[in-house]
Amino acid sequence: MLTPRRIEIFKAIVDEYIQTAEPVGSKALQQKYRLPYSSATIRNDMMALEEMGYLEKVHTSSGRIPSTLGYKFYCENLLQNTGLDRKMQVAIREAFDTTNMNIEEAVQVSCRVLSDMTNMTAGAIGPDAKNQHLAYIKLFPIDERNAVCVFITDTGHSETKTFHFDEDVLIQDIESCTDLLNTHLKGAAIADLPERMEELRPQFSRLVKQHETLFAAFVKAFVKFASETVYFSGRERMLYQPEFEDISKLKKLMEMMKDAQGWRSIDSGERAVALRTNKKSELTWVDDVAIVRTKFRINDMDSGQLMVVGPSRMDYDKVISMLEYAVSIIENVYSDNGGRHE
Repeated sequence: MLTPRRIEIFKAIVDEYIQTAEPVGSKALQQKYRLPYSSATIRNDMMALEEMGYLEKVHTSSGRIPSTLGYKFYCENLLQNTGLDRKMQVAIREAFDTTNMNIEEAVQVSCRVLSDMTNMTAGAIGPDAKNQHLAYIKLFPIDERNAVCVFITDTGHSETKTFHFDEDVLIQDIESCTDLLNTHLKGAAIADLPERMEELRPQFSRLVKQHETLFAAFVKAFVKFASETVYFSGRERMLYQPEFEDISKLKKLMEMMKDAQGWRSIDSGERAVALRTNKKSELTWVDDVAIVRTKFRINDMDSGQLMVVGPSRMDYDKVISMLEYAVSIIENVYSDNGGRHE
């Protein structure tokens, strides 16, 4: 049974473990948190909390650590929602002061800021390409071997790709290629673009002199456009977390980060434990990994998510507050009602 005393002891254990990454013992807990209970009482309650599934015992120590179920209970019932201090608010807000940033650049900047502030990996999930269709393409030559291509979808989402050609490409060929794609691919599902390109190969051969170079560049870009909807910053920070000193755990996490579509269905995995907070954030635990996600919406069709990925032992109050503050800025600046949406 979860009594008020056990909840008090449990919260102290979670707070202490988040700070130290060391299993928590009854004597240290009593002294540091000035709990008005004897060490024996605290030990008995810790055993009871372990039997209920909220704590786990580490074999090499007499102390306990929170379990996944314990973290879920903690986040669902005991978060204090203290908000961000002024310094953090200013640091996040200043990341968006750069002029002429489009939404994709702003999201990537926010990921870098969040990664720096949390010392964990931060990422973003973009709109699902399955639900988008190509509106048009713009291709801007920089010189004979470089060009910038902008893909715009029917939802207003845009992707910018830089092409580096191995040989000089005529501007006339670039214009012919762009006209051909806009004529035949307008309205095509983003996920179908690589296959649709194969159908256009004969026309490329007839109308574009350097068709092989441009064809290969666009196929590669379309494949990335359809799959690269997840961005991460600070992957290397996982190396500094004691939970991931186990190389096998680290490899599993790195493999997770390669699976763009897997992040959209992370809650439905067999080992996943999920929780939706009373604000905007969603939390998911998979083994020793915690994922905190907050959705942002730009318009009725276009949305994405910011997330922080790290060990289950993270400062959830701080992370959730950071994510939700960053998302509020993105929505204020880049949504249809904001002033810089492109």
